[in-house]
Amino acid sequence: MKSFAIDVGGTKIYSAVIDEKGNIISEIEKYSTPKDLEEIKTTFKNIISAHENEVDVIAFATAGAVNNENTKVISSTGNLVEGYRTIEFEKLSNKKVFVENDANAAAWAEHIIGASKGMPNSVMITLGTGVGGGIILNNELFKGKSGAAGEMHFKMYPDKRRKCTCGSWDCFEAYASGTGLKKTAEELSKNPDITTYDVIDGLKSNDKHMTEIFNKWQNDILTGLIGLANLFDPDCIVLSGSMAEFTDTKYLETEINSQIVTQPTKVLKATAGNYAGMIGAALLAMGVKQ
Repeated sequence: MKSFAIDVGGTKIYSAVIDEKGNIISEIEKYSTPKDLEEIKTTFKNIISAHENEVDVIAFATAGAVNNENTKVISSTGNLVEGYRTIEFEKLSNKKVFVENDANAAAWAEHIIGASKGMPNSVMITLGTGVGGGIILNNELFKGKSGAAGEMHFKMYPDKRRKCTCGSWDCFEAYASGTGLKKTAEELSKNPDITTYDVIDGLKSNDKHMTEIFNKWQNDILTGLIGLANLFDPDCIVLSGSMAEFTDTKYLETEINSQIVTQPTKVLKATAGNYAGMIGAALLAMGVKQ
């Protein structure tokens, strides 16, 4: 069985044919994400029509929460076109079309072929410009009543310290993301021009002030992970995304296990690769389980 998988991001769309073992068995194609609703639908149709006869199912990994029927995006992010939620994905192909949130899909890829393989319960956190998440419980993707479970917008503080991109205050994403690191750096350095690159470069050169900024950011991540470990009692927490490479998993694991009331957990870095969203969506679409 084979799936044609499409990963939809705010600026780029990737696509490839993927087999039941999670192998990418075609060239990875790359497109710019259109900024017009009709144009993005046409782009999807054109991408699919070139490959649908080669595969059994079409799989989308996309930003935004996806319904439990895996047919529709029920909330989309600001970096996708207006009206994106109105797209009827099942009409884009004569083959079955399966849609899943990109972070959920990536969590499934880690569960089947990556860092959390062989572990029935895991939480994956994607640390990038924003923060995504996916939760696996008893070898099943946990979606919640509407499909929106795993959104990492739980509150860190009650007193309105920092506005989040979602419109609320003090969400985990507002602190744990790359954007959050920049904000923390601005607050601690009193320098609005400081960048995340400045912090990481300073960390690598053992600059005391930059190390303090980084540690504050990492400890905000730690606070959130402690809560998630207590809530879900996972076998492991997987960290993925561009900012995850800078985190100290040994430190996080030690601190988490010294503070949680549940049994010890592991903190691991993702291993499914940059195309985990595509791979996970394809595996879900094909019904591949542990």
